[in-house]
Amino acid sequence: MSKNFKIFLGFTYLLILALFLYFIFSNIEINRLNDFLYYKELQLNIDQFVTNNLIINIIYFSVFTIIWVLMLGFGSPITILSGILFGKWIGTLVSVISMSIGALALYSIANFFFKDLVKNILEKKFRKYIQLFQQNEFNYFFIYRFIGGLGVPFFLQNLFPVLFNMKKTNYFFSSLFGFIPSVFIFCTIGSGLNTFIKESDNFNLLELILTPEIYTPILMFAGFMVVSLVIKKKFFKYVN
Repeated sequence: MSKNFKIFLGFTYLLILALFLYFIFSNIEINRLNDFLYYKELQLNIDQFVTNNLIINIIYFSVFTIIWVLMLGFGSPITILSGILFGKWIGTLVSVISMSIGALALYSIANFFFKDLVKNILEKKFRKYIQLFQQNEFNYFFIYRFIGGLGVPFFLQNLFPVLFNMKKTNYFFSSLFGFIPSVFIFCTIGSGLNTFIKESDNFNLLELILTPEIYTPILMFAGFMVVSLVIKKKFFKYVN
């Protein structure tokens, strides 16, 4: 990959990020960020806007999520936002599908154009996993997604299969099903934040934590981490 193309990719990423931040901050009254009533007003306006244009907004959000993942964005912020906007059920469905498409697009582009670059950067870090995944790429990558990628950053999880040339159908469906538990938990947290803002008159951290819509997904997340550790020891115990 030429130096000029690297510069172009970096510039494109920064441009999209700058436009996104400009859109966000141009619609936020920064001087009211410490006013809880302001968040209630935002919540009401967003809720009305999303409800009145649900299908269109789902499409917009899906396209944005695909681009976000394609541009190496993190997974958890987008899933929390999805829960805030669409609730835990629709938010989970929209996020899982969009993230899977975005991840597949990133993988396909990297595998076609930047395979040598990805191998140079990641092969040493992931060498210990390559032979294991080649035994059954669908099952192991599903488990890998399910347990959160063994602590590997989200965008590296998406690129890792380039090292063993994973089939695109296996990549997509193992991601699709593997994403569901963690995405549902984060969407539930987002939905709980939305409910708390809607029903509360002022902000209280203790009340927020003790809200069933918040502590339930937190407990789910803790349980999920325990299950992930058990699964990791069972399926990746021979990987050092």
